[in-house]
Amino acid sequence: MVVPARSRLKERIMAERPLRILSGIQPTGSPHLGNYFGMMKPAIELQEKGEAFYFIADFHALTSIQDRTLLRENSKRMALDFLACGLDPEKAVFFRQSDVPEVTELAWILSTLAPLGLLERCHSYKDKVAKGMTPNTGLFTYPLLMAADILIYDSHVVPVGKDQKQHVEVTRDLAQRFNRIFGESLVIPEPLIREDTAVVPGLDGQKMSKSYDNTIMLFESPAQQRKKVMRIVTDSTPVEGAKDPDKCNVFALYKLFAEPVEIEELAARYRAGGMGYGEAKKLLNEKLQRYFEPMRARREELAANPKQIEDILEEGGRRARLIARRTLDRVRSQIGLA
Repeated sequence: MVVPARSRLKERIMAERPLRILSGIQPTGSPHLGNYFGMMKPAIELQEKGEAFYFIADFHALTSIQDRTLLRENSKRMALDFLACGLDPEKAVFFRQSDVPEVTELAWILSTLAPLGLLERCHSYKDKVAKGMTPNTGLFTYPLLMAADILIYDSHVVPVGKDQKQHVEVTRDLAQRFNRIFGESLVIPEPLIREDTAVVPGLDGQKMSKSYDNTIMLFESPAQQRKKVMRIVTDSTPVEGAKDPDKCNVFALYKLFAEPVEIEELAARYRAGGMGYGEAKKLLNEKLQRYFEPMRARREELAANPKQIEDILEEGGRRARLIARRTLDRVRSQIGLA
């Protein structure tokens, strides 16, 4: 984590309350193993380390979803899955992004300070254009809304993957620009890059992604999960031949679930030969099923009481909006709005 000199505002706010952590996830469908190990699991662990604010990024999802029923169902499903995986609403403020409309006002204010070139350089936009996607304005200004998400809660730390680090840097740049022009009003956040988070391989060895259709979903049926595990691409080394665990997609996934001693034992069996990939896949499936079994049971309990989930989101939105309102009032006062 990059730790710059703290501003007076940050020092004062940190003296008043614990470290504040912020993260969001888009409701683009059922989460897969890549989503879980890349964002959800680290977020759940961090709820023990400070004051966590986690939101379902339904405003952001509008750049790709224009079906109201789908958006609503995806948001409900994401809340259900996140809670089933261990997010604790007693320890983290969990809410829908759209329940805090103040974030869009702050995004507009930031847009008046953002140089066009700053957004044009953002790699997420450039990558999508390079792939032939016809971008909408929302996709282009995505970093501004993300910056508002971070700044409106006076966030100290933003856990992100390396591919999102640039957006936090944009946030820092805009906050510093605002503070220089109008006076210190916005906390300068710091990115928390999880260097130990490996890329989760999909069934074909590429990064696990819905766009590649190579995913294992967290809560699809055990039979479906097993079927997908058995489809994982491997090389053509015969059963009796020695195998390199570091070049095997099955082994890479197994490491996510197994204890260190189990990882070493399986690696030794790979190198010794005499074990086929089919057996390795069976071991992976056993670990996968055992790992998610308690979460699957918890999900069934939560799904039976949808009002409980809605109550959690509404209460989270209320708490988040109180903080957002205070920040926005501070910003409006500094720039001269009533």
